[in-house]
Amino acid sequence: MLLELETFTVETALDAATELRKVLAARTHRRKVMGQEVVVPGQLGEALQLPRIINRLQSKQQKQRDLGLEDFQELWPTLSPQTRERVLEAIGWYDPKELDWDDKRSNRRPLVDPDS
Repeated sequence: MLLELETFTVETALDAATELRKVLAARTHRRKVMGQEVVVPGQLGEALQLPRIINRLQSKQQKQRDLGLEDFQELWPTLSPQTRERVLEAIGWYDPKELDWDDKRSNRRPLVDPDS
């Protein structure tokens, strides 16, 4: 389920970035605060500057949206395959070539046998 960078649009990048923020925030770790062990949400989204990318993708200015798309396209290949797959599943992305014949999303026509 590899997504080529060229297939991202501002809209799909925004969906993926928003979902990526959720996926990364769902990762938690334990930290000791005043002797108590507490579970805190992951901060990787902020470290990767996802809020800035999302704000740019939502901007009213085309130049800002293009910068956001460029930033996201640079970030995407650095993510683990598992993280990318979780994001793509969450946004409903699929590759029509990988779908079964019976899947309505496959949108393939049957091969016509020239002898019949």
